[in-house]
Amino acid sequence: MKILVIHGPNLNMLGKREPDIYGSTTLEEINTSLTNCSEKLGAELSFFQSNSEGDIVSTIQDAMSKFAGIVINPGAYTHTSVAIRDAILSSGLPVVEVHISNIYKREDFRQKSFVSGVALGVISGFGINSYFLGLSGLVEHLSKNETN
Repeated sequence: MKILVIHGPNLNMLGKREPDIYGSTTLEEINTSLTNCSEKLGAELSFFQSNSEGDIVSTIQDAMSKFAGIVINPGAYTHTSVAIRDAILSSGLPVVEVHISNIYKREDFRQKSFVSGVALGVISGFGINSYFLGLSGLVEHLSKNETN
């Protein structure tokens, strides 16, 4: 099964940006670890990172015919993007929203997610493990639906 992993704005700065909140692991290291994990789960991953809302929306729309599901860390667009929410909803794909930090323990404006309401599930606050938990949950969901 093919899964798309989308990293939103500023995630290309992981390892440099606010390591006290986001840790010292780079985006490249996360992608490498996710690839290793996906092989054990029987999934094939593709990765996309953008600081542009429109590029993320277009990528979600293009994913409809190519992927079984999406793991997304929308970054700051979590709290502002109706467009990303609508793209997820219209794609019909199961999507798991992930966050490195616990957005519900942060500033008030970060505690509202436009994506959560259209996501299959949300993993937040487990550092980079949020990605692995989200991927594992999505693969399990897709596997159950393949057998039904």
